[in-house]
Amino acid sequence: MNARLPSSASAIDARQPIGQIAVQLPGATAVFRRHKLDFCCGGHVSLQQAAADKGLDMEALLAELSALQHPAEAPAIGDPAQLIGHLLQRYHAVHREQLPELIRMARRVEAVHRGHPDVPAGLADLLEDIHDELLSHMHKEEAILFPALQAGGNPFVDQPIQVMRREHTTHGEALEQLAALTHDATPPQGACNTWRALYTGIGQFSDDLVQHIHLENNLLFPQFEAASATTAPAQGCGSGSGCGCQ
Repeated sequence: MNARLPSSASAIDARQPIGQIAVQLPGATAVFRRHKLDFCCGGHVSLQQAAADKGLDMEALLAELSALQHPAEAPAIGDPAQLIGHLLQRYHAVHREQLPELIRMARRVEAVHRGHPDVPAGLADLLEDIHDELLSHMHKEEAILFPALQAGGNPFVDQPIQVMRREHTTHGEALEQLAALTHDATPPQGACNTWRALYTGIGQFSDDLVQHIHLENNLLFPQFEAASATTAPAQGCGSGSGCGCQ
């Protein structure tokens, strides 16, 4: 994977070339586009100079970029409500920011570099599929599963949890396709800043989604699956003891 700004970084050096920041910090390209800062062809100019040329507030711009730096690890979370809050803020909200920008950059790279032997043809479509499936998945968690878990769970909560686990498996398969199509998010020699930023963003998204799934599958869900197994009514066929279904 490409180098990324460390998640613990407290400040971004305004003397860095804007193109370097675009490549290293996932999400920075959206900030730069919003402020009409050229990070591709004009990527050699320092952030400080680029902001000055546009008359932008340097402190406000740095604050926007710093807000993109997310902690890599979950804090010490002692109860399900805290963990769900962390999942919503750190992963659900972030995925909704990540994917539209990745789709936009993928479409751009595929169009501009369509004659390049390493162009990731079909990448934007794959990212759109991932986006649609993940939005649907997160909506089901936010509307149905998480409220039930925050209320303490119930004897029937195992069913939606199993649905989420199956969808997590599908997400993992999509990440494998993503890695194969992008050579594990490794841009070709001489790739432009947009292409490199795209792959850095894909690397960050993939890491985030894996951690997101891990927290749910291995920390959140087991707490309620155990309770559901002990409180749910017995599931027999209802035809008596001699049916042979044992």
